[in-house]
Amino acid sequence: MNNFQNWEEFSADSATVPFFKTSENGVNFIGFDTSKTGCPEPMINALAALNLVKDENTKVVMINMHFPSGLIPKIEDKFDVERSDLDDGNVKVIFSLKKGEQAQNYDTNVTCHG
Repeated sequence: MNNFQNWEEFSADSATVPFFKTSENGVNFIGFDTSKTGCPEPMINALAALNLVKDENTKVVMINMHFPSGLIPKIEDKFDVERSDLDDGNVKVIFSLKKGEQAQNYDTNVTCHG
């Protein structure tokens, strides 16, 4: 299943997987799939994508093998997180900048801790 079919592929700083973008009803979406990668790639790519969010009209769509619980404490003050379990066993997570919050840059130089 291609979660980003008909989306435009683009390069993003620090990304280790393909990134995609599309626009719908005035909302810009950035997407990537780390469901077949190991630690720390999901975290690195999520932070790289979140660094591209500059306003409330941009959302990040992450496909991963499980919910990125280690990431959430790092970003929950700035981003709302919406989770959907997919039929193939993966998880789709949508990150949206909280109303009134300012975007920030996250350090993508991360390692696994367990």
